[in-house]
Amino acid sequence: MADAKKVYHVSKRAEDGKWVIKFAGGEKVIKTFSTKDEALAYADQLAENQGGTVLFHASKGAKAGKIQKR
Repeated sequence: MADAKKVYHVSKRAEDGKWVIKFAGGEKVIKTFSTKDEALAYADQLAENQGGTVLFHASKGAKAGKIQKR
């Protein structure tokens, strides 16, 4: 039986403004970053290495609160 694809969520943490990466449905933070670009680059690499997907949670602008697939 094949493993399910891993889904990584990238979002901005409200309490300190850090960008975090978590597994879908998980509470534990995989890694934190100071910038969105660093977090997305790391998540993209994880997804590529693990055969997964990255979902980005927009924090500002018209798309704030929306989830986008990368």
